Amino acid sequence: MYRLTAGAAPVSRIPARFGGVLFTLVLALAGWGLSLLPGLDRMGPLACTLLAAAVYRHRCGYPEALRPGIRFSSGTLLRTAVVLFGLRLDVRVILENGLHFLVQGAVTIVFSLVVVMALGRWWRAETPVTLLLALGTGICGAAAIAAVSPILRSKEEDVALGTGMIALTGTVFAVAYTVVMPWLPLGSAEYGAWAGASLHEIAHVAMAASPAGSDALSNALLAKLARVFLLVPVCLVLLLWSRRKSGHSNSGQHRVAFPFFLPGFVAMSLFGSYVMPALGIDPAPLLHGTSLATTLLLGMAMAGLGLSVSLRDVRTRALRPLAAMVAASLLLSVLSYFWVTM
Repeated sequence: MYRLTAGAAPVSRIPARFGGVLFTLVLALAGWGLSLLPGLDRMGPLACTLLAAAVYRHRCGYPEALRPGIRFSSGTLLRTAVVLFGLRLDVRVILENGLHFLVQGAVTIVFSLVVVMALGRWWRAETPVTLLLALGTGICGAAAIAAVSPILRSKEEDVALGTGMIALTGTVFAVAYTVVMPWLPLGSAEYGAWAGASLHEIAHVAMAASPAGSDALSNALLAKLARVFLLVPVCLVLLLWSRRKSGHSNSGQHRVAFPFFLPGFVAMSLFGSYVMPALGIDPAPLLHGTSLATTLLLGMAMAGLGLSVSLRDVRTRALRPLAAMVAASLLLSVLSYFWVTM
């Protein structure tokens, strides 16, 4: 008979996969509820879900009976969320109005990779987690980590640590931006460009830019989406690098498989950018619905990943990569500030 650890109810009548997916759904909804509380609302639903799952693992242990479903959530559902995330990317807007933001985004990605990895090596941080944080900092936070993790064959615990740290750090930075905004000699459009060029996730960008008005928000999202636009070429470069690296091995089992969710991401972007307008479809309802679905799927994935985290190991494994990411993020903020004021 299958049983959850720590005296939980038996689940012998529930298929392991369905039970595990349902369990991550419950944790995702619990995290969503926690994110509505004062104070925790700054963290957002993904970080709250990840934390709730890690605390459950710490207190009750890993529910081994539900492992197939939990791994389905942290793998398949995570990639599905990345595909749906493509709808947020309006290719037309980037190509028509954001070409200079593409250049800035490329500089941001290269800067983040070089600085985070250099600091991580200097401070002897674990390379797998540090690389995930570098890519998340440069591109689009948790979504970027989710996209590159299968290419890099990252461990679930590393993905969980990376997404949790970048969600919390990005939230702190977004709050700091709103605090210093009134004292900065920037117009609303410049401030928005600064936030979009330097903050970690779309949610962080929207949080920081919204108080400055509609011009700031539109400029911020344009700058941020230009970085999201570069997610696919970065993934393809990583795929070539990983395959070349694995090619030195004599065993075919180490060959890196093509991440088929990337064409899905591109297809969704093109569908939202060109097909829907051509058909006269109002994108607002669909974008709202898919945004909720993406958040829920990512929440379930974060629950699955959070269950793989041992809080006892966080302090020994996370502090050095976290320090490298925070230091690089501060430098990126300064660099981006001077970029937008030039």
